[in-house]
Amino acid sequence: MDLGLFIAASGMVASQTRQDQLSNDLANASTPGYKPDATPVHSFGEMLLDNTVTGQPIGSLSTGVSLGKTYTDMTPAGMQTTNEPLDFGIVGTGFFAVQTPQGVRYTRDGQFTTSQQGLLVDGAGDNVLAQSGAPITVGANGTVAAGSLGVFNVPTAVKQGENLFAGTATGQGQGTVRQGVLEESGVDPSTVMVEMISSLRSFQSGQQAIQAINQTLQAASSQVGSLNGNS
Repeated sequence: MDLGLFIAASGMVASQTRQDQLSNDLANASTPGYKPDATPVHSFGEMLLDNTVTGQPIGSLSTGVSLGKTYTDMTPAGMQTTNEPLDFGIVGTGFFAVQTPQGVRYTRDGQFTTSQQGLLVDGAGDNVLAQSGAPITVGANGTVAAGSLGVFNVPTAVKQGENLFAGTATGQGQGTVRQGVLEESGVDPSTVMVEMISSLRSFQSGQQAIQAINQTLQAASSQVGSLNGNS
């Protein structure tokens, strides 16, 4: 493969990956407790170019772009006051725990409600758990004490979709539960829009580079064919 094509294509893959992440982040700009993802981009080792006749160094050339491991930015966001009795936010680190059909999952989204059985549940109807791992009963007045909710330390939390995380809890988290508030999304829409435009332009630059290289290769092959015909 032509080195130029590989460099341009690797850059386009990186830009497309970032564009997908940014689109998902923007869609969750209003989701309570949402944490954005990012994938670091690294350049491959540079290749030193020399004059093949004199051996004089010409310079270096990057050999492409590689993607690092995707990570989630778990930085706590600010709190938005809702004054709803079953809205909760964790100030500091830690997660709420919910009992899903796939097992215990963790979330920073504290927008809860009451089930028909009178238990505190999340938007999917899964039971919210106390620190002991037991379901939480909603009082007759439709409220739950903030201290009834468990706050779990999950250092290995991994996104599972639906604003849930999987992982192994290692005791109680250091955060404090507040009632009548929700943690804001960790997404800044303005910043995301700027990054999306930058990523799109990088992708378009890769396309233009590939088109230019393709035209050059086509012209070269036509000239070779013409020379062979004349001979």
